[in-house]
Amino acid sequence: MRPVPWRRWLRRFLGLWRSSLEFRTIAITVILSGIAVTIIGASISVSIGTNVYEQRRQQIESESQRATQLAQNIFDSATATEDNNQVELDSLQNQAQSAILSSTSSPGGTSIAILRTPGQTTSQTIQNIASPDFPNSSISKAMRSAVAGETEKLHLQAVELTTSSGRSPGIAVGSTLQVPTAGQYELYLVYDLADAQKTLDFMQQTLAIGSIALVLLIAVITYVVVRLVVGPIRIAAATSQKIAAGHLEERIPEAGQDVIATLGRSFNGMADAMQRQIEQLADLSRMQQRFVSDVSHELRTPLTTIRLAGDMLYDNRDTFDPAAARTAELLHTQVDRFETLLADLLEISRFDAGAVELETEPVAIVRLVEQSVDEFYPLAEGTGSTLTVTARGGYFDAEIDPRRVRRILRNLVGNAIEHGEGRPIEVVVDSDASAVAIAVDDHGAGMIPAFTERVFDRFWRADPSRKRTIGGTGLGLSISREDAVLHGGSLEVWSEPGIGTRFVVTLPRRRGATITTSPIALDERRRSEPEGGGR
Repeated sequence: MRPVPWRRWLRRFLGLWRSSLEFRTIAITVILSGIAVTIIGASISVSIGTNVYEQRRQQIESESQRATQLAQNIFDSATATEDNNQVELDSLQNQAQSAILSSTSSPGGTSIAILRTPGQTTSQTIQNIASPDFPNSSISKAMRSAVAGETEKLHLQAVELTTSSGRSPGIAVGSTLQVPTAGQYELYLVYDLADAQKTLDFMQQTLAIGSIALVLLIAVITYVVVRLVVGPIRIAAATSQKIAAGHLEERIPEAGQDVIATLGRSFNGMADAMQRQIEQLADLSRMQQRFVSDVSHELRTPLTTIRLAGDMLYDNRDTFDPAAARTAELLHTQVDRFETLLADLLEISRFDAGAVELETEPVAIVRLVEQSVDEFYPLAEGTGSTLTVTARGGYFDAEIDPRRVRRILRNLVGNAIEHGEGRPIEVVVDSDASAVAIAVDDHGAGMIPAFTERVFDRFWRADPSRKRTIGGTGLGLSISREDAVLHGGSLEVWSEPGIGTRFVVTLPRRRGATITTSPIALDERRRSEPEGGGR
């Protein structure tokens, strides 16, 4: 289904509005100036229209008053007798009509009508007369009643006229005439105001064109000003992006003494200080990595000697007295732990130096998990915990580095046994078309949120006084997360006091693929646990 055009334009407008400060500033200025110009133009148009109409109304009222008085004077001059009164009245009526038309000067034209007032019983009458183009429909019954009832004043009414060129406004004026021996007649004059309307239309058109030109001029001026102001800001934004991308030598050009130049100098000073700090930190980091690596390598030589001597003592411990035999066992255990610690330190230094590479191959995840868990069954039985493996889903093959995934599982399962408090431990494997996930659940004491935020920190322990039963180095979870991230996946933790802890490692099924969701929900335990923690 194709999108509606106006929605497409709306999305483009909103995109520009959010991304462009220049467009947003110009748009706001044009909209506000357009509203202001429209209000001012409308006010001016209404004021001019009112003034034009009022002037024409006063002119029409004055002309109508003169025309009525002129016609009345003509009829008052009648000297007719009973025998020739009708002939003279008709002649006076024609004279009055001609005089009225000649006394008006409306550019749009004037229509005239002389109508007998209804309800009279005089013996003599004159015929009703009207101009050929007189608009009878414009004279309403209400106006005729008002003219017939109030004979001492003029009555004006706005009307709409229909002409060959279209519709135009007009004014109808009504008054009364007293004709000797013929009674009362009504004089109606209709003035066409098309000329005034044309003048007003021309003025409004000119005002509209001027308003649009003014708004466009304001837009151009705003664009020029915004370019002058936003240009340096755009340069500063581009420079900051380059610095964020690692180009620490980038700087903003400095010119002038204005605020923008001050901003540029301040920014460049800040960038210089930041570059020095980053370089110092980078040097310190390299020194630290080199130190850890060198120390780890240097310690391997004496450790190998100690290992040989310790193994000899450990193998012959049965010939020693009990105290010496116990010392040989402790020496053997601590040498093993020392070797593990050195291996972890070397691995951490390789991660920090970015010198770690994956060696992936197609692997059946369920089989790998089962093999990794098998070696922990004796240790779990010693603590009273039971280990179970549950496989769900149907996409269990994946391109992974099996050595690193085994190390992740050893760390997670060993950690669960360490903190499981003798309760059951479940390992769940699930998958979908794009990812595989492994969850390790224990039902131990759990952790508060402040501890879960630091659980992957190096050498961090939630309870330093707690005795280690497995003898970890404090780097296992940190290395496990690095291994997961190296695969393009993640290692997350969920825990609640009194319920237990869940670790979920999610890996892409194909090397280099991107994953957005995990087949196993991290907080699935929260939704499935009964109230009270299931204890």
